[in-house]
Amino acid sequence: MTSNFEISNLSDVAGLVKDLPRFDEDSAQAATDRQNSLTKPPGALGKLEDIAIFMAGWQKTERPKIDNAQALVFAGNHGICTQGVNPFPQEVTVQMVANFEHGGAAINQLCQANGADLSVVALDLDTPTADFTTGPAMSETECLAAMNKGAQAVDSTADILILGEMGIGNSTVAAALAAAVFNGEPADWVGRGTGSDDDGVKRKIDAISSGLKLHGDQNAMGILTSLGGREQAAICGAVLAARAYGIPVILDGYICTASVAPLHLAQSSLLDHCLVGHLSVEPGHQKLLTAMDKSAILNFDMRLGEGSGAALALGIVKSALACHNGMATFAEAQVSGG
Repeated sequence: MTSNFEISNLSDVAGLVKDLPRFDEDSAQAATDRQNSLTKPPGALGKLEDIAIFMAGWQKTERPKIDNAQALVFAGNHGICTQGVNPFPQEVTVQMVANFEHGGAAINQLCQANGADLSVVALDLDTPTADFTTGPAMSETECLAAMNKGAQAVDSTADILILGEMGIGNSTVAAALAAAVFNGEPADWVGRGTGSDDDGVKRKIDAISSGLKLHGDQNAMGILTSLGGREQAAICGAVLAARAYGIPVILDGYICTASVAPLHLAQSSLLDHCLVGHLSVEPGHQKLLTAMDKSAILNFDMRLGEGSGAALALGIVKSALACHNGMATFAEAQVSGG
């Protein structure tokens, strides 16, 4: 079942939080009490316990479950590629979407292994966004349309949502969004992406510097419109729709996390229901997580995108819930010490 959640205006985004579901402290406390009654020393399962309690608070139940895991990969093309920031041609985006659809990518294998239903949403791949060194990447209308495509792709009955992306040039877009939201020098946020050499990295830095200078100070949604891409906007829309339905989210790596940085700027609590699947090798990701007060579930030296780190982290979340729900309590096991 798809979502009927819709964003009517970009200016409404920051104010949405007052009407969206919040973390249920009573369910979280009940889950904490259960954790402390299981046949283990309190805290012995570390972050697995934290994840189970997080899931309890968002699913509003002492015993959260994942029967329906949805994975969405959004794909878009970018006008910034005219600045030579990408080592591969934009045709690769279309080719990789076909690979996803035929089951041949890493994300397909990881979703199958970890029990997630994968959908790929291609966003006007034949019409790249504008080059943000010469003007806004998107109009407000285009940005809003992409956000609502993301929102509409969410299954309102899902127990958890995994988010990923694909788009040649989007590591430059991610660095631009991070720099615009959290400041610092563009070089602080730029990595090699899919394999840029030193000259390619310099072109990325120069392009971002030009874009930041051209667009100046912007509000949160202005940053997304001026510097973002359709897949970044779609990720924002999906995150908001998931929140509207009380669905916890696992974000992928650097690009996916940077995609929602404008939401953090608009109202940081809009991301309270989001976990981050893995720490990317991209050097800006740890800096970005620190600025957003988040930590990654895994650190596996990955930088593929596609939602691959988020899908892998789903297995950890499922393991956390298996322990939470399946372990015996001290009383049930008749073990002393409970």
